[in-house]
Amino acid sequence: MTYHLIFSTKYRRKTIRLDFREQLYQYIGGIIREKEGVLLEIGGVEDHIHIMAGFPATISVSDMLRFIKSNSSGWVNDTIKPMDKFAWQPGYGAFTVSHSQKPTVRRYIQTQEQHHQKKSFEIEFIQILVAHGIEYDPRYVFEEEHHG
Repeated sequence: MTYHLIFSTKYRRKTIRLDFREQLYQYIGGIIREKEGVLLEIGGVEDHIHIMAGFPATISVSDMLRFIKSNSSGWVNDTIKPMDKFAWQPGYGAFTVSHSQKPTVRRYIQTQEQHHQKKSFEIEFIQILVAHGIEYDPRYVFEEEHHG
């Protein structure tokens, strides 16, 4: 099964810096291969990531995402050592991709930099949910940071 996975950094902070972004993508590709999956495309911007990948039926999407997110955030914190701890948001979007739609999803992921010059992650994600006919409660879509 092929999936389009979308998830953001914790509180959508702009912490996926250009100086390590490609290394992070390569590391995530290794995580997917370790679980016998196939990375088909990966991309994003400072506050979120898109992955198109195929997974074997032996692993659930939630288990694969937990594995990707925990291992990649650990890698960033141990290897890149950012000033503030790197973390992903708890949730994610996971959408199946039909064979005929793979080229479209691939192009979409490859053009994230240009896409987000006009549209925020929040707007993009809501539009994707609507396009897939997914009902949602806006109060639970994005984790908000609380001060005080």
